[in-house]
Amino acid sequence: MPDMPRDQFDVIIVGAGSAGCVLAARLSEDPARRVLLLEAGPPDRSWRINMPAAVGSLLRSERFNWNYVSDSEPHLDGRRLSHPRGRVLGGSSSINGMVYVRGHAHDYDGWAAQGLSGWSYAEVLPFFKRAERHLHGEDAYHGANGPLAVCAPDLNRAPLAASFVRAGEQAGYGAPTDVNGERQEGFGRIDRTTFNGRRCSAARAYLDVAATRRNLTIRTEVRVCRLLLDGQRATGVEYSDRSGVHQVKAEGEVIVAAGAINSPQLLQLSGIGPARLLRKFGIAVRCELPAVGENLNDHPDIVIQHRCLQPVSLFGVNRRIAKLLVGLRWFAGIEGVAGSNHFEAGAFFRSRAGIETPDIQLTFMPLAIKPGTVEDVGEHSFQVHIDLLRPRSLGRVAICSQDPEAAPSICFNYLADPEDRTDLRAAVRLTREILAQPALDHVRGQELSPGAAVTSDADIDAWIRQFVETCYHPVGSCRMGLDPRTSVVDAQGRVHGVRALRVVDASIMPSIVSGNTNAPVIMMAEKISADILGMAPPAHYPAAVWIHPRWASEQR
Repeated sequence: MPDMPRDQFDVIIVGAGSAGCVLAARLSEDPARRVLLLEAGPPDRSWRINMPAAVGSLLRSERFNWNYVSDSEPHLDGRRLSHPRGRVLGGSSSINGMVYVRGHAHDYDGWAAQGLSGWSYAEVLPFFKRAERHLHGEDAYHGANGPLAVCAPDLNRAPLAASFVRAGEQAGYGAPTDVNGERQEGFGRIDRTTFNGRRCSAARAYLDVAATRRNLTIRTEVRVCRLLLDGQRATGVEYSDRSGVHQVKAEGEVIVAAGAINSPQLLQLSGIGPARLLRKFGIAVRCELPAVGENLNDHPDIVIQHRCLQPVSLFGVNRRIAKLLVGLRWFAGIEGVAGSNHFEAGAFFRSRAGIETPDIQLTFMPLAIKPGTVEDVGEHSFQVHIDLLRPRSLGRVAICSQDPEAAPSICFNYLADPEDRTDLRAAVRLTREILAQPALDHVRGQELSPGAAVTSDADIDAWIRQFVETCYHPVGSCRMGLDPRTSVVDAQGRVHGVRALRVVDASIMPSIVSGNTNAPVIMMAEKISADILGMAPPAHYPAAVWIHPRWASEQR
């Protein structure tokens, strides 16, 4: 194949995050398709990215992170929350906690029920399996031959996490379960995207092989300023780098895969979005789509912390000479403590009877971290993250100027809906009940946060307002749907009213999934890339899904 011209491609992909890496790899499998992948951040060659235990340093990184900050959140006493997003090859999969959770099967059946053909659980499960190389092997729910390494932690080597799972059993939530299998509800292991003690980001999984192809061009440290349109057709993009401003053309399609913050921002900068907002900043309206930037959703996260009575937490191994030795072992190829993300156990449960599927997620960590920081509390400790899985409160992303370098205005509007506050308050009480079980008696010390004095509804609500944070799962700001007045893209990610333009990333989720969002985004990119390539849908079957037989009348 002759060298490709620098400014002419078949497909241009904006953003080399989880979706962009999958799209670039899969679409370039066709040697006749010339693919350009553009990434604002640098390459991902850093030991901090590769080492799972170094994730905390990435959340404050200036090099690999957009470091967004929300507007004053009106229902959190005006607090502004930090929102790390990956700005590096691999995107947020290169800086996240490596938790591999798909959500509940009914999430996807709910998408299909909205008229989004092809998105039922039975239809998306093959794409989860296609992506996955589960180190426990293949079964009805897991794949073993995909590019994304998925590791199931050994709870026998994690005594605090194992005690937490036993506490869940004692509280009546059933035996340990594989939350990505038939039964999500309950306590059990939490899979992670690592291999041999190294992070397996989307870049590692998909680009390591694809980057050698002559028909794939990857350009890093470039900022896409706007989409190029000819009438109602996308024809390319304009981007800037150290050498100036450039335009590149797409003979086929432009795919925006920049994430739930940057994708709506780029559409708005290009004249696609709410007309009133665009005119406010002097941007010509090329396609009026009121939902661009709307419907922003995220899982609120609050943490209960305890002192640990036994020296079995991570405290100590992350300090001074012990930390150095842990790092040296990892660099020598010995997995050890540095080879884990330490989110090894978790739970999904329903906050009350009458809810069919879990609306609360717990994630256990064998060390307590000072709120709003990446520093530990200075003693043996542990904590449990509580996440509200289907929050009703919605926010928005909106440009503040024509300048593509200017961060957008972001408001998640956490806890605006009174039911979100009620459900999270109930989750706090239920989690305290779990942590009070006999399985944790030998390690459970004083409750550090919120503290024993916080018991009334008013006190719990005040504590939540003061300390709730993001779970780093923004979605929905370019949501899929059938109606251009309330959605941005169709069921194949095609932007309403603009030909040859798609959005493929977490922003197109029509509703947030009941779990972490990285695995679903990879699945979505696998599915839409197959649609673009004209592949026949894979064989699917209605895999069994466990639902509590008395969910209408019992909480557990």
